[in-house]
Amino acid sequence: MSSVDGKVDIEAEEIKIPVPWGHVSGKWWGPKNVQPIVALHGWQDNAGTFDKLAPILAHQHAILSIDLPGHGFSSHLHKGSFYYVFWDGVILVRRIAKFYNWNKIKLLGHSLGGAIGFLYAASYPDEVDLLISLDIASPTVKTISKCVTLTKDNVDKYLKYEQHTNDSAPVYDYAEMVDIVMDAYAGSITRESAQVLMRRGTQPAAIPGKHVFSRDPRLKVSLLGMLSMDLTSEYARQIKCRYLNIRAKPGLKFDHPEHYQEILDIIKNNAEKFEYHEVEGSHHVHLNEPEKVAPIIKNFLGIPA
Repeated sequence: MSSVDGKVDIEAEEIKIPVPWGHVSGKWWGPKNVQPIVALHGWQDNAGTFDKLAPILAHQHAILSIDLPGHGFSSHLHKGSFYYVFWDGVILVRRIAKFYNWNKIKLLGHSLGGAIGFLYAASYPDEVDLLISLDIASPTVKTISKCVTLTKDNVDKYLKYEQHTNDSAPVYDYAEMVDIVMDAYAGSITRESAQVLMRRGTQPAAIPGKHVFSRDPRLKVSLLGMLSMDLTSEYARQIKCRYLNIRAKPGLKFDHPEHYQEILDIIKNNAEKFEYHEVEGSHHVHLNEPEKVAPIIKNFLGIPA
């Protein structure tokens, strides 16, 4: 360990939590004798999304950053299983709470992770101490008609992606993989951030010097089981824990951007504590520029600056 500005650099410990289909991987930052804040990443990201933010917070608060099922180093779901990413996440958080025998849980989520935290805090309102949500307020909503029209395409794409095997997966040079990720994120992440995500986002291929993406290709299809605006609003009414929302500007674009504020207004009515802040940056501002986000979170948690 080295020291910067009088503080010892914190290194994460790799952890594995057993689940019926294999294991869920994660990184435990900070002291092991205190209950951590469970940090949940965005869709097709991994636990590495908090690699820059967690060390800043972990001097005073332990952070357990999880690879969601099919992401990073976590096991893929069994063959034939579909990823209902919001609901899979809620069930996983419940598994984690029971695995560690926690009566209450603290949640930090970015994008999909924030949506999962929202659903969990609404489903178990008496068992969540706090929720910090980064650039999302609730699961992405679709109109009823849009949900119906998406079904056919999602089912057919899933059946295509489930035919992919490790042997048939495309192989790439590492630099080529980073380029692919940069293109896919369309300016949301820097090249350095892409390389951070690829620490858990790639694995060696059978061909020496080549790599494959570690995430399950079935995750590309995730629009079945979406929620409508009225349903997310009802979930929001159940949340009563301490709540912090940090919105990136310009951040993520939503089909119904007005619903973001509607959800916040509902949560504000019942939350034990409510804070909303805006920061300039992309959807991945917490990874690209953690110094913009960390002071807000530290203040919310009562950590001295």
